[in-house]
Amino acid sequence: MSKMTPRDIYIDELAKVSRKIRTLFDARVKQRGLTFARARTMMLLDRMEILSQKDLAEELEIETPTMVRLLDGLEKQGFIERRSVDGDRRAKQIVMTPLGAELASEVNQLARELRAEFLQGVDDKALVATLEVIRAINRNIGEMDKDQA
Repeated sequence: MSKMTPRDIYIDELAKVSRKIRTLFDARVKQRGLTFARARTMMLLDRMEILSQKDLAEELEIETPTMVRLLDGLEKQGFIERRSVDGDRRAKQIVMTPLGAELASEVNQLARELRAEFLQGVDDKALVATLEVIRAINRNIGEMDKDQA
């Protein structure tokens, strides 16, 4: 058996960490009646305030039918409203309700707490180096996506 190098291990470890983060975050937001996808949507709306349904789907990197189902659920829970766009009957703007804004604030606080726990014992210098690596990988993946399109 050949010895594995850091290049052999890095992506696998990154994927494991990503799954664990998602699992922990999902468990915590479930206590607030949300799924991982709904929580991410609320956090994005909190940051961007108003987005079209199309832009929201692009930001979250999900297909339009999935986005529609996601928004249906959030609307039923009273967290968002869909508003018509002047001049385009088909386009919808997504706006948080006051209840949704309150929930988004709670979810953002939860995310900050989890980040602090995840990064406990990691110094800023190591974090900056890791960010550079992750961003380089992300750029490479973006280029690969362009090549396949």
